[in-house]
Amino acid sequence: MDAEFWLERWREGRTHFHQQEVMPLLCKHWPALQVPAGARVLVPLCGKSLDMPWLASQGFGVLGVEISPLAVEQFFAEHGLQPAVRDSDQGRHYVAGDIEIICGDIFELNAQTLAGCRGVYDRAALIALPADMRPAYVDHVYGQLPEGCAGLLITLDYPREQMQGPPFSVPDDEVQTLFASRTSASVLERRDILPDEEKFLRAGVQRLDTVVYRLATGR
Repeated sequence: MDAEFWLERWREGRTHFHQQEVMPLLCKHWPALQVPAGARVLVPLCGKSLDMPWLASQGFGVLGVEISPLAVEQFFAEHGLQPAVRDSDQGRHYVAGDIEIICGDIFELNAQTLAGCRGVYDRAALIALPADMRPAYVDHVYGQLPEGCAGLLITLDYPREQMQGPPFSVPDDEVQTLFASRTSASVLERRDILPDEEKFLRAGVQRLDTVVYRLATGR
């Protein structure tokens, strides 16, 4: 699965994955991470998520990364923001207030940028990547975050033989394997969400859990 897959989704408006409200699990669990006030929080594969303004409203700087220019432009337009724009070798940077979004490839983020983050909120990135890309993603992003960085990871867990992603199923044993060498991943909550997910019901999925992890990165 390459970048063109997601670019096409945004061009065609097939963005059912975009949620029209702030993720309740973010509001519930983020305070427990005790990310320092004013710290920068990385939001990988951010789309135009409403979770970013929520994090900014809590006093954090937000660094989103998104491959689709349409998603980035829609985010700022829908919030009535006029971002300053500049280019770097990581992509095109859009900055307005406490929110910066880099329109580019998550694998182009450099060590200096990632080292400046004290928190990470991964709701849409890990489950958007196929299995063969997930180890490289975790190594590149989480491997360059600073010691003591705290994170919130939200995954989906469903029988893989019953539906193909995205969003992909990433069960707990895979999460633990992916993060074992550099990050602790502790389950904060597991919730059955199948009754509320029509797409999965139509596909015949018989079990669907969302799982929230607390990450302690850069050990």
